[in-house]
Amino acid sequence: MFEQVFDNLRTATEANIRWQHEMFKKWTTLWPGMAAAPNGGTEPVQQVQKKWVDFAAEMVKKQRATLETQFSAGLKSIEDGFRLTEAKDADELRTKTVELWQQSFDSIRKIHEAQMREFQAAVVKWTELMTTQAA
Repeated sequence: MFEQVFDNLRTATEANIRWQHEMFKKWTTLWPGMAAAPNGGTEPVQQVQKKWVDFAAEMVKKQRATLETQFSAGLKSIEDGFRLTEAKDADELRTKTVELWQQSFDSIRKIHEAQMREFQAAVVKWTELMTTQAA
């Protein structure tokens, strides 16, 4: 049962990382067009580059925090799984197993909800940067 939970978590995390990678790849394809300043002004280009650097740094920090949360939840699940051996009878083992299962899936749900909120916030910020630059 734990193998399936961790396989699902791994698959979901890999899919999320691939999805984010594809989005960043698409966003960065827009970068060369923004680098060319009309009238040769370098100050607006430098401001845009600074905004993009700040945006990218913020995204990396959020991704790191998300990964730390995922690893902490995984470690807690593993520790709780090892505690199942402390059960005194079959009923207690079943109860603890069901609780661990529910906690694991609740943790996975919370992590993915947080990732979706962060992604939505990133899209909003990216759109703001793009519309500000176009104006």
